[in-house]
Amino acid sequence: MVEQTSFRTVIVFLDKLGVYDVVLPFLLVFTIVFAIFEKTKILGVEKYDGKEFTKKNLNAMTAFVIAFFVIASTKLVAIISEVMSNAVLLLILGVSFLLLVGVFFGDKEFTLEKFPGWIKLMMIIMFIGIVLIFLNALDWLKYIWKLINGFGAEWATSIIFFVVILAFIYYIVADNKPKETKKESKDK
Repeated sequence: MVEQTSFRTVIVFLDKLGVYDVVLPFLLVFTIVFAIFEKTKILGVEKYDGKEFTKKNLNAMTAFVIAFFVIASTKLVAIISEVMSNAVLLLILGVSFLLLVGVFFGDKEFTLEKFPGWIKLMMIIMFIGIVLIFLNALDWLKYIWKLINGFGAEWATSIIFFVVILAFIYYIVADNKPKETKKESKDK
């Protein structure tokens, strides 16, 4: 059994205060929305001494209201908590992968600049991971999984038949003229 420590007591106390369910989601949403408003300047700018400044008061108030709307919905807060915790796991997975790859570089500096394909692959994997995390948090993966498991032999044969028909139609309709080569186009 886990022994109750002082740090655990502090974490439980903060949880009872609502720091994890109210304060942290509020700060996260407020910060992201405010940063988007500041970057896009969507609520306008003010000119002062020939310089443009964003309307921080409007940006802050709008971000404040949006963040309050979000924390008013317990379902949104639960989704944010689940997504952020799983995104951190994905981040730890990525860093662990990079650590393992770095082992093979020996004492040389580890960099992926010479391997742009790996960078793109990791970005694609991380993007797919984030999409799956969001779908799981919204319970959409449950429905997709039920749909996939519900496919029987009738569905499989129907899909295969449909693909064969489409391939046959494409074969008949496709342009079968030989393509011009560079030599033939120069002769003309």
